[in-house]
Amino acid sequence: MEIQHCQSCGMPLETPEVLGTEKDGSPSQDYCVHCYAQGTFTAAISKDEMIEFCVPHLVAARPEMSPEAARALMQEMYPRLKRWRGGQPTA
Repeated sequence: MEIQHCQSCGMPLETPEVLGTEKDGSPSQDYCVHCYAQGTFTAAISKDEMIEFCVPHLVAARPEMSPEAARALMQEMYPRLKRWRGGQPTA
């Protein structure tokens, strides 16, 4: 079974508790609780700002990964995420 990832920050969506919510309160199938609540993004942030915010979190989760490697991974992955497709931030 393939693990879904937040289409804003890339966090694994492994349990219902980490799912954001739609306007009607139902769980979002695309975004985590940190990025999305009640049908809107929780922060107006650019893709590059999101990457810089997430680097320390990824390094903490994967201590074998350097900040540079984490940043490079996200720079490759984020343009494919739903929120960042086309290069424009979605607020």
